[in-house]
Amino acid sequence: MAEYSTSNALHCNQPSTPKGGWHAAIFIMCVEFTDRFAYYGLTGNLIQYLTEVLHQPTATASKNVNTFIGVSALFPLLGGFLADSYLGRFNTIVASSIIYVLGMVLLTLSASVLKNSTLFFVALYILSIGDGGHKPCVQTFAANQFNDDSPEEKIAKSSFFNYWYLGLVAGGLASSIAIYIEDNAGWVTGLEVITGAVAIALVLFFLGTTTYRNEGPTGSPFTSMAQVFVASIRKRRVGTTLDPHIYWFREDEHKHNMCPLQSQPKSPPLAYTHQFRFLDKAMVIDDLDASSKTRNPWRLCSVTQVEEVKLLLRLIPIWLSCLMFFVVQAQLNTFIVKQGETMNRSIGPHFQIPPAALQSIVSVIILIIVPIYDRLFVPFARKFTGHPSGITVLQRIGLGLFVSVLNMIVAALLEAKRVGVARDDNLLENPNKTILPIMSVWWMLPQYAIFGVSNALAIVGLQQLFYSEVAETMRSLGAAAYISLFGIGTLASNVVISVVEDVSSATGEKWLAGNNLNRAHLDCFYWVLAALSAVNLCIYILVARNFVYKKEINVVDPSINNIDHDQV
Repeated sequence: MAEYSTSNALHCNQPSTPKGGWHAAIFIMCVEFTDRFAYYGLTGNLIQYLTEVLHQPTATASKNVNTFIGVSALFPLLGGFLADSYLGRFNTIVASSIIYVLGMVLLTLSASVLKNSTLFFVALYILSIGDGGHKPCVQTFAANQFNDDSPEEKIAKSSFFNYWYLGLVAGGLASSIAIYIEDNAGWVTGLEVITGAVAIALVLFFLGTTTYRNEGPTGSPFTSMAQVFVASIRKRRVGTTLDPHIYWFREDEHKHNMCPLQSQPKSPPLAYTHQFRFLDKAMVIDDLDASSKTRNPWRLCSVTQVEEVKLLLRLIPIWLSCLMFFVVQAQLNTFIVKQGETMNRSIGPHFQIPPAALQSIVSVIILIIVPIYDRLFVPFARKFTGHPSGITVLQRIGLGLFVSVLNMIVAALLEAKRVGVARDDNLLENPNKTILPIMSVWWMLPQYAIFGVSNALAIVGLQQLFYSEVAETMRSLGAAAYISLFGIGTLASNVVISVVEDVSSATGEKWLAGNNLNRAHLDCFYWVLAALSAVNLCIYILVARNFVYKKEINVVDPSINNIDHDQV
């Protein structure tokens, strides 16, 4: 049986190249900086608004914060799909930014003129919709301003990712200004500042329109994935072969070489791997395929097309085993803020640190840790491992998960200390009184520092994994899948809170009930999270040991397509 070939030639339409480069990327970076300023300025202090303005119990407010963050992190799955399939990234960014501005206007009105709690929540979820179109598109659109075919721009693109991450952290740090305004000048003023900043960013984005290197929709990756599953089911009775070079469809090498500048993203062919072999039937050429003059994509798929689906399937166990990490991260915007509120936050006689502003410590630690990791740890580890990055990306994520376990242990010990101080000062029944002057808020510095270390390890590692271990044509989907970890993790935090409340109430007093944090047994809750995180870490290690990294084949010598990858 001969190797299948297609008679349809590819035609390359090479559009004129816009300016692009740094002068275009800077406009886009301004939008992302402002989005992070607005997002963290709102979510970082949201639990204070819900408990102090809307008078919700702490546990209920925590669930509402987690739900909002969770939904906001799930909408990018839809936003990325619409951008890739129908709208294109530029149009999606414009539409989502307008929705975001309208949501902020409505949120400000609900807190000032209308003073309606229902309208407040409606406005919040309008923001979720806007963020859903923004998050999966902005970074990719900015990176596309650099042309990989130009050596100078390719070098600039490498630097761009460093500055992009620095901009994200800077936006988080700047959000402390909005949080301070909310706590001291009022929520209405704070929301007005955020609304104005988002509107200015949208204007700046439009000012850069003539400089952008723009791309239209590239087609939905879901169609390609569906074709693989349908073809493998239709050929479920067809046998496979141990010699894939002869019997398997390899249209992907031709596509890669014939049109290097086509509008579709360039996706180098992938080497064959032995995992998920039930999908291999989709690329076996049977008698019907061989006798057909044209290829039916719902019956016969290329090797690379099948391997792209395998890449996503390999990431699912990693995705699941990292959820607990984001359950821990969810505490940063909820109970930890309420802890800081009860402690001495004074700097001098006239200034008090807003409890939510302490989250900026995490950003500062990340700014310190990332250069140390890159400049000191990587060269040191490379001497022992021989790996270019010192350790693999999965090992980096695993270290972050381990640090997250330590984080909850430290949090539990700190909370036990805080409650002990409150007991010694007879403040257990007075939750609204600050513990002065014995318990300074700086006791929480180690806890926030450990959050920063775990983020620098696990979150940066996950960003790299979900970018590099998916096909180039599916990177919007990979980015959305990574972002969805935040969403499902925060929603899972609600489940953990509910289970802890139900179990603890059955054995006595609810650990997280009411507004009295001094009677909430929050330290016991943190010990539960530490135990769950430890179990999760063991599961992650088992999953990571069996992970197979992506390997692109040499287009000069495609015969190496059956080389399997090393286990990690």
